[in-house]
Amino acid sequence: MIEFINIQKTFSAGTVHEVKAVKDLNLVIHEKEFVVMVGTNGSGKSTLFNLLAGSVKPDQGQILINKRNVTNLKEHQRCKYISRIFQNPLSGTAPELSILDNFRLSALRTQSKKLVIGTTVSFRNLIRERISSLHLGLENKIDQPMGTLSGGQRQALTLLMATMDKSSILLMDEPTAALDPGTSVLIMELAQKIIREMGLTCILITQQVKDIVHFGNRLIQLKDGKIMRDLNNLQKQELQVNDVLAWFGE
Repeated sequence: MIEFINIQKTFSAGTVHEVKAVKDLNLVIHEKEFVVMVGTNGSGKSTLFNLLAGSVKPDQGQILINKRNVTNLKEHQRCKYISRIFQNPLSGTAPELSILDNFRLSALRTQSKKLVIGTTVSFRNLIRERISSLHLGLENKIDQPMGTLSGGQRQALTLLMATMDKSSILLMDEPTAALDPGTSVLIMELAQKIIREMGLTCILITQQVKDIVHFGNRLIQLKDGKIMRDLNNLQKQELQVNDVLAWFGE
């Protein structure tokens, strides 16, 4: 469970560039919920992600994960709880390294610095097996540099890498924004399958209206750093595309 308690965050406080990104926000996200978070630019979505991930510290309030106060934990200390996928398929991978070596680095992400995971036969077979589930024909190309793949292929592999460890929270920050429509559908369907199978708690930021309507079991709209709408599964099922489009004009 994730709890935001009286969270406030202001950037450039006391200057002409002051921005109150999050304003006294309270929010509880329960275990295994798939939350879709929407809002116009500047609504506070990305700031809330960064606050949860630990890359930004709140000015006021607390953040709890499974009742543990993580407010003052640094980003690398939260890796045991949180995995993250970014908008740009180039982020989160090392393009000059092979697919296999990228998976090896990912496997070490939450482990002790003393632990070394070698590219043994068993590890290679494990990675091939996981990649074959994508049905992209990449399981026999694991020695190929990651940077030679298409954006969609990299994003699909990034999703697998992000869910290799024991972290229970997956943050997806507009993961299909840079992809073509067909590949976007593949990535979102893959994400939904993994989230269900692994019982993950997921928060998805997206501007894709079809994804807003079709994915997740809870919908939260932010505006000016506050929660404007919070719809549960039954309410969300009644949504139409035109309803969502109207929100962005409010």
